[in-house]
Amino acid sequence: MPTMTSHNPDVLLCLANLSSDEVFTPPALANQMLDLLPADLWSNPDARFLDPACKSGVFLREIAKRLDKGLESQIPDRQERINHIMTRQLYGIAITELTALIARRTLYCSKTANGKYSICTAFNTEEGNIRFQRTEHTWRNGRCIFCGASEANYARGEELETHAYEFIHTENPEEIFNMKFDVIIGNPPYQLNDGGGTGSSARPIYQLFISQAKKLNPRYLVMIIPARWFSGGKGLDGFRRDMLNDDRIRHLTDYIDSNEVFPGVDIAGGICYFLWDRDNRGYCTIENIHKGKKDVSVRPLNEFETFVRDKTSISIIKKILLREKAFLNNLVSTRNPFGIASKERPKTHGDLVLIWSGGQGSYPSEMVRNGKDLIDKWKVLISKASFDHGGQPDKEGKRRIFSLVETMPPRFICTESYLTVGPFTNQDHAENMVTFLKTKFCRFLVSTILFTQNITRDCFRFVPNLSMDILWTDEKLYERYGLTEEEIAFIESKIRPMPDDDLNGAENEEMEAGDE
Repeated sequence: MPTMTSHNPDVLLCLANLSSDEVFTPPALANQMLDLLPADLWSNPDARFLDPACKSGVFLREIAKRLDKGLESQIPDRQERINHIMTRQLYGIAITELTALIARRTLYCSKTANGKYSICTAFNTEEGNIRFQRTEHTWRNGRCIFCGASEANYARGEELETHAYEFIHTENPEEIFNMKFDVIIGNPPYQLNDGGGTGSSARPIYQLFISQAKKLNPRYLVMIIPARWFSGGKGLDGFRRDMLNDDRIRHLTDYIDSNEVFPGVDIAGGICYFLWDRDNRGYCTIENIHKGKKDVSVRPLNEFETFVRDKTSISIIKKILLREKAFLNNLVSTRNPFGIASKERPKTHGDLVLIWSGGQGSYPSEMVRNGKDLIDKWKVLISKASFDHGGQPDKEGKRRIFSLVETMPPRFICTESYLTVGPFTNQDHAENMVTFLKTKFCRFLVSTILFTQNITRDCFRFVPNLSMDILWTDEKLYERYGLTEEEIAFIESKIRPMPDDDLNGAENEEMEAGDE
């Protein structure tokens, strides 16, 4: 008689990830996500489950185990029970032909559903309920109309994968299986190479899987995705608004360090998974986990325009918002303040001084495209690339945030490797701003929004725009906003020192705003 017990060791623990964007889900993590679902699902012979981004088949396998146990009294015959589960309850859409074979091997114990060694004896097709159909992009003006992929990068021959995932390349996802699903669960591909410029530019696509899943109107939706949608992400503004204002998201588990979920996989900004409960509205239970420590809160997701991870940070931010009306995001420049590309270099002659990642040199004012009103003013220079690798904390759980913060005299300009703050009427005000930006208080507020490598003006939305007639220190700022000893200790535990003699952090002149 066929069995559905775990192998020892579990082969799914031995699979190498396809890439940092297509990551296999460990069985333990899959079960944590399944634990969010109501227990009565496992004894419901009519419940249907869909994984729209099958890779290893781990979700379907772990669901099968639960259904096998839960339906034992209703369908006592083991083979009949297994056939029922496999043919009427579990469905998957593989992301590649290879993962379709892997997923079938995982679920059916055979790469063909109707093969000799398949544990299900009721299928008459090789694919069973795990399908893969090669899908092509639909190009318009050099981009796919469904996923935004670059035609230059992804218009490929039949010998290569198209990465045109079936589930998100249709306006009618309900027609794929022509049925309703109670649960949609998965770990979708995260992004595609944008191909629209140089450097590490990428286009997120995980949000498209979530939007398509909601079109199917399941009772429950559970997915694990990068957490950078909390505040950033290229093209994710609308998705973030939808997520934060959707009170059917009843649970969110957030890992600051992706290595705690996917060992050896570094995903900037961390990783999260959530439960969307169609018929149950209310506040969200939020678990923020770092180094095994868990911070739990129950609150609405839309307290702010961006998602703030933990309750202590929220308490601090609310104290600032109660007192202040002006914030530094209105004083920080947009990307590329002078319209000069990162690859640009100083010229032989010029009436200005250009700061680039390798130093500084002459540059003619007639070549400056933007920010001409800033040229003759005092400013503060900030490196656009965060000091922290991928926006991640160090081994002690601390971040520095800024690689470089220094004054920028009149007639000095910079490439797009930097942002500027200002202008200021005199040198003293600019120097006081440098001191303010280097406080742990200021850098902590930026850290509540900065989940990636790229610093943008939006990262300063909680930083108060204070008078620079005052030389601000952490002690003065803690007192101004009435922070408690617990809140002060929390800031000190999250932000590392930034000494005055340590201004030359690592630069990355090719850093593009792919996550902005």
